[in-house]
This record gives sequence, C-alpha cells and structure tokens, in this order.
Amino acid sequence: MVPEENTDKKGTAESFGEIFRSFGEALSEIFNDPQLKEKAKEFGDSAAMAAKTFGSRFQDDDVKARFREAGQAAQDFGKSITDRFK
Repeated sequence: MVPEENTDKKGTAESFGEIFRSFGEALSEIFNDPQLKEKAKEFGDSAAMAAKTFGSRFQDDDVKARFREAGQAAQDFGKSITDRFK
C-alpha cells in the first residue's frame, strides 16, 4: 500500500505544479509575453518541488478544505473575468 501512496503524492505534487504552469501560460498568451511564460514555468516547477516536500499534508482534512476554498476562489475569479469581457 505504501507504493500507491507515493504514486498519489507524486501525482498530487505534479498536478499542483501544473496548475501554476498552465495559469502562467494562459497569462503569457493573453499578454503575448514569452518572458512571463518562462517565469511561470519556473514557478510551476518550484511549486511542484515544494509540493513533493510536504506531499503528505495533501491528505490532511484541513489542507483539503483550504484547497477547495482556493479552487472556489479560482472559479469565481475566472467567472468574473469572463463576465467582464462579454
């Protein structure tokens, strides 16, 4: 069962980093800025490495709840931006 937990942590950490890489890429496309894209990639890689360091915390109920809150805030932000540019 331990190997499955390590796989889950790795997947979670990679997903965490991918969120920042994707967000940065989207912003760099909006502003047509290759330097911003490179910085977002670096930040995403750094976030993924940090997530690997505290990977076990992703299973804590408090952390899960805070990520749900962060997800909701991201959705609200996206909807606000979309509504503004309709």
